[in-house]
Amino acid sequence: MKPTALALCPGRGTYQKAEFGCLRPFYHSDTLSQIDKTRRTLNLPTVSELDGADKYLPALHQQPANNAALIYAAGLSQFAAISRDDYQIVAVSGNSMGWYTAMSCAGVWDAALGTEVVSTMAQLTAGAAGKQFIYPLLDADWRLDPEKQALVAAQLQQQAPDLYRSIQYGGYAVLAGTDHAVTSAIAALPPLDERFPLLLQGHAAFHSPLMQQASAAALAKFKPEHWQQPNLPLIDGAGRIWPAGHNNLCELQQYTFGTQVSSCYNFTQAVQLAVKEFSPDHIILLGPGQNLGGAVAQSLIEIGWRGLRSKQDFVDLQQSATPFLIEAASLI
Repeated sequence: MKPTALALCPGRGTYQKAEFGCLRPFYHSDTLSQIDKTRRTLNLPTVSELDGADKYLPALHQQPANNAALIYAAGLSQFAAISRDDYQIVAVSGNSMGWYTAMSCAGVWDAALGTEVVSTMAQLTAGAAGKQFIYPLLDADWRLDPEKQALVAAQLQQQAPDLYRSIQYGGYAVLAGTDHAVTSAIAALPPLDERFPLLLQGHAAFHSPLMQQASAAALAKFKPEHWQQPNLPLIDGAGRIWPAGHNNLCELQQYTFGTQVSSCYNFTQAVQLAVKEFSPDHIILLGPGQNLGGAVAQSLIEIGWRGLRSKQDFVDLQQSATPFLIEAASLI
């Protein structure tokens, strides 16, 4: 009997210089052809041109509409390449922008519509107000640290109503808000690991009320008349499972372009709900990038999944004969 797997899609910012060229195995695939064709109709560079350029140019590759399309193309292409003879995919989810990739993986959108969505949403949200930053909530063993949690909670209270929880991302708090609120919170939080608080460059106040204008524009543009019922269960960032078939597509539209755009995306809860409900043998991490692994592991440690209680427990599991987390790139 083939092992079961949950597929997870990464969010914005995961196509970096290290991922340059990651689409090479898919240059002549049907999926990439559809994506490239749609990008041409939008008068935007194709993902094949971007990924196959002579060199990585941050000013080009990190443009929101380009970066989002590259991330989407990598995730969807890798998902299509997973051998269904080797794994039974039981559900799909994602972090932040990864929700859009998950929607295509589950068959709600084809590659063409998904490309239009991610390219358009990147433009709409990048032009919005505010900033976003990340701060760790963990101790050295990857367990939640009450003192760090209290520090973040205090800033949310002091900077209210201009600072918000943006993403619950494993052992990290991702906060978003007005420029002043974010700058004040970053100045107030004690530095950690010579890196945090980390301002996410090029990010507006994603997943916060400051995105309401972008949300309204998306709801007006992307109607569900031509969407399909998902062929796999989808786990969203608000603690809901959208089963395969028989969903209210208007509600799915409202969540996709309303709720998750302008309120907190709880990736931690999505992971925890998925493993509890579907009990997969593995989690397959779609690319590009490798940043999902830590947040997934931290989410599992928080609920003691498979007896995980610390970072070392997770390392031991991954070094066993049957690691729980698998990078999709390794299956291609």
